[in-house]
Amino acid sequence: MHRRRFVFALGLFPLLASRAARAGLLDAISSKDAAAGLKQALEQGATQAVATLGVVDGFQGNPRFRIPLPDAIRQIEPALRLMGQGPALDELQQAMNRAAEMAVAEARPLLVGAVKQMSVQDARSILGGGDDSVTQYFRSKTLTPLTQKFQPVVSKATAKLQLADQYNQLASQAAAFGLIKNEDANVERFVTRRALDALYLRIAEEERAIRQNPAEAVGSIARKVFGAL
Repeated sequence: MHRRRFVFALGLFPLLASRAARAGLLDAISSKDAAAGLKQALEQGATQAVATLGVVDGFQGNPRFRIPLPDAIRQIEPALRLMGQGPALDELQQAMNRAAEMAVAEARPLLVGAVKQMSVQDARSILGGGDDSVTQYFRSKTLTPLTQKFQPVVSKATAKLQLADQYNQLASQAAAFGLIKNEDANVERFVTRRALDALYLRIAEEERAIRQNPAEAVGSIARKVFGAL
């Protein structure tokens, strides 16, 4: 019996040694290197996210991220199409997605700035956090300035569309009665919100891909840090 326990313990030794070595490696690269590695990964993720979404058909040509018409319009879309409003609906949806593409194209400087300002504590929270830790960090640092940057771009792209103006007028009235969420009460806010959701999601996906395959990281410190994780 004792011999069996001894053999079992010997079998566990390599596993325990491996875990100890991994923990030692993580301790060795903690703080400064961990923060630097994460910054490299997030800057790479932000750049890649903008490169895939902030181009022609980044939204419109991608079924996963294509921005739909607001719910209030979609509910009456069949009736509108029967009334001959089909071309106007299609024009509005395309304008919304083109606006998102143009807005996201301008996001990189703010995203990279948020990465460069990241503290060691921010880095530790993200590395030890859940799947949404990256999204939450970027939301906290860039949501307000990106919203301010996006909305004028979206307004310019949709201002000439009669259907967008009609929606804004009706939606603002409906929002006053609680029939529509305030964030969806005009086209500009609706598109801005959807564009930012997609942008943060893509950055998080890029960071997650590097976690799963550290060789994909461009920076050497990022490869070292995520390789240890």
